[in-house]
Amino acid sequence: MSIVYATVNQKGGVGKTTTAVNLAAYLATFGKKTLLIDSDPQGNATSGLGVDRESITKCMYDIIINGDPFESVIKNTAISGLDIAPATPRLAGAEVELTELEMRESRLKNLLNGIRERYEYILIDCPPSLSLLTINSLTAADQVIIPIQCEYYALEGLSQLIKTIDLVRKSLNPDLRICGILLTMYDSRTLLSEQVVEETRRHFGGKVFKTVIPRNVRLAEAPSFGQPIIFYDPSSTGAVAYENLSREVLDGHI
Repeated sequence: MSIVYATVNQKGGVGKTTTAVNLAAYLATFGKKTLLIDSDPQGNATSGLGVDRESITKCMYDIIINGDPFESVIKNTAISGLDIAPATPRLAGAEVELTELEMRESRLKNLLNGIRERYEYILIDCPPSLSLLTINSLTAADQVIIPIQCEYYALEGLSQLIKTIDLVRKSLNPDLRICGILLTMYDSRTLLSEQVVEETRRHFGGKVFKTVIPRNVRLAEAPSFGQPIIFYDPSSTGAVAYENLSREVLDGHI
């Protein structure tokens, strides 16, 4: 039975999709059968793995709204052992349509149960909002990874996100827990980055991953080439950081 991780932050631009794509890629290259679910209508995780969105006939919309089986949507990627359940802009319509459906918070979880034995790791890239798509992801997940940027407002909104996770735990998914908070876009040249790291560790202690993801040009370039960093530039500081993060996740982190 697989472990399901959701990468979540209602703020955009914090490295959420970058984390989902690169963590999934490293887990697969470590020999772990992995599925990445793109639950964000922007579809950046889909294109970040080199999948042509124009060629996609079925996407996560068909699973969540129509109840289609995952097998009809999942695509292989260029990385051995890594599959993706892609997103297209059609998924944006699911937000409205979900409100009318029964068990609207649990649709992803119920359909995911049918394929969990096929994978060792399943990662869900959530949209940058606390929407019904995100609630579905939290209800389906075992653990949550929260990327936060090393910037002035980093901790703003984190308490709201943790309250949402607590509400999901109480009402929908009692086994949900936070795997870790991941500090991203760290710039060693600035005092601010160091202050954010210190403050986050002081507030959350062992819930913060040891690995810190640096601000790295190669990491930022990789998605436009449809490649995870392990293939685009495996010797870059960003690649080394995501490899270290992947080992932390494999070791159970906490």
